[in-house]
Amino acid sequence: MTEPRVVAPIFPLPDVTLFPRTLLPLHIFEARYRAMVGDALARDRRVCMVQLEPGYEAAYAGKPAVRAVGGLGEIVSCERLASGRYDLVLRGVARVRILQERPTDTLYRVVVAQPIADVEPAADVAPLVERLRAACRTLLETLGRPTDFLDAALAEGQPPGAIADRIAAGVLPGAAVRQELLETAEIDLRLNRLVLALDALVDELRRGRA
Repeated sequence: MTEPRVVAPIFPLPDVTLFPRTLLPLHIFEARYRAMVGDALARDRRVCMVQLEPGYEAAYAGKPAVRAVGGLGEIVSCERLASGRYDLVLRGVARVRILQERPTDTLYRVVVAQPIADVEPAADVAPLVERLRAACRTLLETLGRPTDFLDAALAEGQPPGAIADRIAAGVLPGAAVRQELLETAEIDLRLNRLVLALDALVDELRRGRA
């Protein structure tokens, strides 16, 4: 069944991605986004994080183009500072596809979006999850970190899609790859792409170290 559409303000940033089932800390200082947070707290506490399209700089103060897929989040923790700024934490609720932007008299932008459900794999993805665990161990060894550092994100009993999202959010530095994974609803494709991204990251780290 198709999830109902949602109406939410957007917070566009060039390199931030919010995955479902993950937490994202944010410091809000621009006036328009302080207003956005205040209004969201008075309504449903929801904000949609979206990546800006390349070349956004010239139009940043206005309405620069954004990616079609973003991450809908719920404010689960918020502190208003004496300066009027906010420190908050968003919990990822869903992938969403932006359908249209609504006219508004607010300083911030508001969109209508459609939640994107995970597409369950036709075959068993346990081998892919094991490949992901192995890739994470290799990455941690390469970085000289404890090999159990990601055990919570990789724990048994979680949906494979959640494991992929948590590892992507916690490990991958590249905004383009994170956006690609956010746009991938198919769990098996997401797991495979994530493994390839981790392998490439390990190769890059080893070349840099050499």
